Amino acid sequence: MQVSWTGVFPAVATQMFEDGSIDFDMTAKQIEALIDAGVDGLVMLGSVGENTTLEMDEKIAVLKLAVEITKGRIPVLSGVAETTTAGAIKYAQKCEELGADGLMLLPGMIYTADTRENLAHFRAVAAKTSLPIMIYNNPGAYRIDIKPEEFNQLADVENLVAIKESSGDPRRITDIYNACGDRFVLFCGMDDLVMETQVLGAVGWISGFTDAFPAESVGLWKLLTEGKYAEAVKIYRWFTPVLHMDVHAKLVQYIKLAQAMTGVGKEYVRAPRLTLVGEERETITAIIQKAIDTRPSL
Repeated sequence: MQVSWTGVFPAVATQMFEDGSIDFDMTAKQIEALIDAGVDGLVMLGSVGENTTLEMDEKIAVLKLAVEITKGRIPVLSGVAETTTAGAIKYAQKCEELGADGLMLLPGMIYTADTRENLAHFRAVAAKTSLPIMIYNNPGAYRIDIKPEEFNQLADVENLVAIKESSGDPRRITDIYNACGDRFVLFCGMDDLVMETQVLGAVGWISGFTDAFPAESVGLWKLLTEGKYAEAVKIYRWFTPVLHMDVHAKLVQYIKLAQAMTGVGKEYVRAPRLTLVGEERETITAIIQKAIDTRPSL
């Protein structure tokens, strides 16, 4: 499938049992629920998918499941978050073999590369696969900030086609356009900046809390793309207290708890992550419950 790089692409959680093993049945049900809600694509095995806690054979099994369940109805992307460039190339090639439609490529994990090393990593992976690639920029989480002018240095790499912008600064959307023109398709990568970045030119949204509130996320994005901002802002204001949790270090735990509370998943995570307890659990539960109790009519 040729990826249409627009719309809502949830960062799909990898569902688990309490012991941390993968719950493939619930993962499949989650995928169907997202498709039924009208999402435009899936990003498997990103940060929310707990990529870095999974073994290679587990990643392959999750991606294979997603491709089989989706059956070409919408594109399936896989996160690529390996510690070495060679490992990223190997996994990217396996994704292509399994039938993935594209990749979301992160910098090499653990080591904080400088600009030359980081750009070389993206070039090397792109050279070894024919799949289209979205570059994921999240300096807060991964300690590497890809500046707008650095993206322009990758403009000659044909299959580097999109950017998931998660710097937390909506001004970056304009800065990337000014540096690169329309060379790259831009996606919002932080849930609580979706309206701001869409107005400035983002044409897609890689969203974590779509996992728990799929209909509301798709509805919000539809209003934004139709220019119905007065209607959109009402939903956005309702949603924002929840969306703020997407940029927390425990976003996986928060999203999975929300999934359990809305009936579209389980809260279990894999160590070193642990499910929430005590005052933190009470606080997060209250925020989510308020959103559930005051859900807008779409």
